Amino acid sequence: MEWHDEGIVLSVRAHGETSAIADVFSRTHGRYSGLVKGGRSRRMRPVLQIGNHVDVNWSARLADHLGHFRLELHHGYAATAMESPLRLAALSSLCTLLRLLPERDPHSSLFEVTMFFLGFLDDDSVWPTLMVRWELALLQELGFGLDLSECAATGNNDNLVFVSPKSGRAVSAAAGERYADRLLRLPHFLVEGRNAIVQSQDIMDGLSLVGYFLEKHVFGPKGESLPEARSRMVELVKRNIYSLD
Repeated sequence: MEWHDEGIVLSVRAHGETSAIADVFSRTHGRYSGLVKGGRSRRMRPVLQIGNHVDVNWSARLADHLGHFRLELHHGYAATAMESPLRLAALSSLCTLLRLLPERDPHSSLFEVTMFFLGFLDDDSVWPTLMVRWELALLQELGFGLDLSECAATGNNDNLVFVSPKSGRAVSAAAGERYADRLLRLPHFLVEGRNAIVQSQDIMDGLSLVGYFLEKHVFGPKGESLPEARSRMVELVKRNIYSLD
């Protein structure tokens, strides 16, 4: 068994004295693990950094075996992230959340969204907004997508400003006014057809919105909290929020 693809390094752990086991999110084959011989060598260390875009060759005698990776660096996003604790936290959160995907289950659309996000990682005025959209795409791929197209109560798409924590559907200002303290805020930039300038509070509202449903549907049922990597990313965004305006 053998295939060639491109992917993103999600995690790396030592195996023996010289090798490593890498977890990679590939474009057409999904999330795969494989043994990288010499993965702890000086030559391979710069390649095996989380978030790096790599060319992937996977091979195994049988399909259900761990298999072996041969990886070559395509673009070193990890180097970009190392320049900033904020960007490093974003990359760490993204790679941690991608490991929620079931192994060997293709998610090519999410791969495209991920590569688009990584292309703007060096622009702190853009990537926080894209992170919210990326997390929404991840929720969709996990089967818990939100319906933000129309009001859950009226069916209209005018003045959508809330999201129901129960249904994950949008709610208009008029329909949700009486229950505003129980509803989640819907950032303007997530409403289709609305071209409002993204404010700092919109970013925080977006991260809170997706975080709520990640915890409700993905981590809560397993008795877990949101990953530390994501919590750190949100905290750093909050600290730097005014510089992102």
